[in-house]
Order: sequence, then C-alpha cells, then structure tokens
Amino acid sequence: MDKDTTIEKRAQIIRLASITALAGNAVLSVLKIVLGLRGGSLAVLGDGIDSAVDVLIAVMSLTVAGVISRPADEDHPWGHGRAETVATALLACTLFFAGGQLILSSVEKLVVRSETVLPSAAALAATLISIAGKLLLVWSQYLFGKKANSAMLKANAKNMTADVVISCTVLAGLLLSHVFKTGVIDLSAAILVGLWVIREAVGIFLEANAELMDSSGKEYYRTVFDAVRSVEGAGNPHRTRMRRIAGLWDIDIDIEVDSELKLRDAHQIANRVEKAIKERIEGVYDIMVHIEPEGDPANFRDEGFGLSEKNTNGELK
Repeated sequence: MDKDTTIEKRAQIIRLASITALAGNAVLSVLKIVLGLRGGSLAVLGDGIDSAVDVLIAVMSLTVAGVISRPADEDHPWGHGRAETVATALLACTLFFAGGQLILSSVEKLVVRSETVLPSAAALAATLISIAGKLLLVWSQYLFGKKANSAMLKANAKNMTADVVISCTVLAGLLLSHVFKTGVIDLSAAILVGLWVIREAVGIFLEANAELMDSSGKEYYRTVFDAVRSVEGAGNPHRTRMRRIAGLWDIDIDIEVDSELKLRDAHQIANRVEKAIKERIEGVYDIMVHIEPEGDPANFRDEGFGLSEKNTNGELK
C-alpha cells in the first residue's frame, strides 16, 4: 500500500470516528444541559457543556480529515498531516478554557451561596445515561484511533474517558447532595470536574507539543540503529533525525559504506537499510538515507543536529 493510499485510508477512518463522536455527543450534550437546568444541578450542566465541547471537537476532526487527505503541494512538501497535530493542540486549549470557566462559576456560587438548590431526580437520570453513552463512545474512539494511528482520535478517546470519570464524580455529588440535603456538594463536584478537565487538557497539549517540537524517544532511534546494523555493508549510523507527522514517521539518516563501492552497489545498500527500518518501525511516511565513504573524518564532525548510537547510550545532544 503506497503512502497516498495510507493517508486517504486514515482520513476515512477519522471521518467515520468524527461522525460517530458528533452524533453521540450531540445527543448527550442536549440531554445533560436540558435536564441539568431542569434538575437544578450545575455539575450536570457543566458535564453537558463539556459534551458540547466534544461536539465541537468532532466538527474539528471532520475538518482535519479533509485537510490531511490533501496531497503534498508546493507550499506543503511534506503534506498536510501536521494539521491534525495543530488541531489536537487547539483541542487542549478549548478543554482548558471550558474547565476553567466551570471552576469559576462554581466558586462564585459557593461564595455567594444564593443558588445552592438541591438537584432533582432528572439530573440523576441524565448522569446515568451519560455514563453509559460515554463508555460506548470511548470504546469506538479508541478502536478508530488505534486503527488509524491517530494522535487526535486517541486524545479524544482520552478526553471521553475523562468524561466518564467526570460523570461518575457528578453522580457521586448528586447522591451525596440528597443524602446530606444540600446543594453545596453538587457545586463542589463541579469544581472537581473542572480541575479534571484542566488536567486532561494539559496532558493532551504536552503530547501535541512533543510532536510539533519533533521530540521522540530514544527507543525508536535504537530500533533504527539496529536495523542499519542488520544490513551487510552499512555502518556508523549518525546524524539521524526522526519526527512524527500525524502519526507517521519521517526519518533522515547518514550511513557509511566502503568507499571503493560502485554507486549502484552503495545505493542498493541504502535501499536495504530503508527496507530494514520499515520492517521494524510501523507507520513510516518517508526515509532519506545519505551515503558517506567509510572512515572519512568529515563524517565525525559535530554539526549540531541528529543523533548517533553513542547519543542513545547517554545524554541526547
């Protein structure tokens, strides 16, 4: 399967996942907002607003699916995959804002103590339905994300997992509110919901930022170096750089070959190195293998970028 087909297939999976999330969250959001208002529960209302944010996320995912499916062009020679990463970062910012607003509203009501009414059974029913619905959506988004190897869908599945925890917190707050006959507990639960949303937002942003900053773990570099060592005639892998573009790897690497080899033979070694790397690392978008003569002192100069085997055994430079 060529890379264009792979990109289009990923886009189709993301579209399907987004439509599923859009429909499910739209129903849950309306249900929780309406019943939260009728039931007098700020925690349930906040949970409904969080689901409304999920609807916006689904719309954003559909938009991104259309962008990343576009072929590379003069302005975007590596394609449009990074649109997914940017969208993931925007998702984190949106979640952070929603969580902060919920905390501020809850704290204000706790301080004023003017609307600490006891939530009704309608709020309880909305929360129970929300938990069941969100569990189904988490399962679907996780499967779609794994199949497409999509950071955005995996982040959305994580966000929806947080939504389940949020709804469970809301449920506990509602039950305790009825046990102790006070609406203060519901407001306290809303604050905990907001804190959880902010926590998840920060985690999602850090993951997206790692991709935007081209950060990757040492283990992937070690896998690449092992692949080079498995190819006869290839040695001293260095100035190696790896980065992710929407879940796919772009790899640059320099290797040494016998300086007496013909260009055709050296090129065949580079092809075998590329094949060996693809066999060991899933989801490779592109590999650039640069050939250098074995033992050339210029190969060991410090150019300030890329990693070699010695870097992965100690501090990365």
